[in-house]
Amino acid sequence: MNQALLQHVASQSLRKKIPTIEAGMSVKVSQKIKEGDKERVQNFEGLVIAVNGGKGAGGTFTVRKITGGIGVEKVFPLHGSTISKIEIIKKANVRRSKLYYMRELRGKAARMSETHVRKVVVDDEADAKEAKKLALKEKEVSAEKNDKEINKDDKDDKEKVEVSKESREVIQEEAKPAEKAEDSKEEKAEAGKTE
Repeated sequence: MNQALLQHVASQSLRKKIPTIEAGMSVKVSQKIKEGDKERVQNFEGLVIAVNGGKGAGGTFTVRKITGGIGVEKVFPLHGSTISKIEIIKKANVRRSKLYYMRELRGKAARMSETHVRKVVVDDEADAKEAKKLALKEKEVSAEKNDKEINKDDKDDKEKVEVSKESREVIQEEAKPAEKAEDSKEEKAEAGKTE
């Protein structure tokens, strides 16, 4: 009975969307931090060196980064309510589940063969709505740019047509005085013959 009750309570606190986080991944974790009345989001980007506790309520992952030549490690709860977004940036080819040996390595020795993977997991409904709004705005902006380019091309074509009409009119107007002069010469020549 106690186990069933614990599982029921734990299932209510679980996040709906969690990524599969493994050792060797480079991740960017967006964490909500409350300072007095204000709340802000702080990003922590680094290498996942350990995953503990599985995918249950007690699951955690450790992220390590080097700031100013000093190694900083942070343990994040997988189902923590303060985590608003987890971005998986890269995935390295590793053969261990715990990468504690990375603590001793510096510079080129700490490099791993990595493949770039861009994956964003947003569990917070408000953040998900904001992400959808941003995606819609980007689509609208790109559609407007395309419309402007099409309209600009249409205007250019219309201007070319108008210019060609104007140039025809100018050519015709220039030709009219020349025709009149030729006509007047012919009339004078005919008048001279009749006299």
